[in-house]
Amino acid sequence: MTKKILCMGFTVFDDELANIERKAYPQLINTISPNSYGISTKDALFRESLKKCDHLVLDGVYFALSSIFLNGKNIKKNQGPDVFNHFMHRINTQGGKVFFLGSTDSILEKILEKAAVEFRNITVATYSPPYKPEFTEADNREMVNTINAFQPDVVFIGMTCPKQEKWGFVHKEQLNTGFICCIGAVFDWYAGNQKEIAPIWWKLRLAWLVRTIHRPEILRRYPNIGIFFYHLMLAILGSKKYKYGRF
Repeated sequence: MTKKILCMGFTVFDDELANIERKAYPQLINTISPNSYGISTKDALFRESLKKCDHLVLDGVYFALSSIFLNGKNIKKNQGPDVFNHFMHRINTQGGKVFFLGSTDSILEKILEKAAVEFRNITVATYSPPYKPEFTEADNREMVNTINAFQPDVVFIGMTCPKQEKWGFVHKEQLNTGFICCIGAVFDWYAGNQKEIAPIWWKLRLAWLVRTIHRPEILRRYPNIGIFFYHLMLAILGSKKYKYGRF
């Protein structure tokens, strides 16, 4: 059994990704961050997708502050790129199939080209869904059928938060795969559309600042991030409502 920590109402994965064994059913892997916490306070389906996924991994370091202050224990960081690299190398070692769902045709083409060179034992398929606020039943059926016809070992979803997490949660039981990983911006990162952040900034815990400079649109997330830090402060002051995520 993998190690997990309960904080702010969410059970967060605190282990090595290698310890996640394949099951007879699809396993959904989502990430938690201050931004996704803030969104979850206003979106019930998204909150449910985080609480009921099989493994909720730590994206970044700042959500771990809740565990440090409330539990006296840090949480192991397993960000989107970590999840992506782990499963790509795992499948490449044993040979298998990986499906990329989301993004644009041009980005998916770059992913196909790069993966063909770096992961020669993986067969890759992709699908770019229509860009719209809500998918129709026909849209969803097309995505599910396309994935199941390919029968991948892993499905990576990159539709931005919270759309990707909700889609994976709602359609999990319909998919013929081993793992469903919602990794968002990793599609752009792997395709080379976003500049990688130097390791020194991660060590200094300033990667958020560099990322914001590269992508000013991230500023729109700050109100949601503010919700997390406000709730954390209330939990530290003794509010059981926020310590246990009863919002």
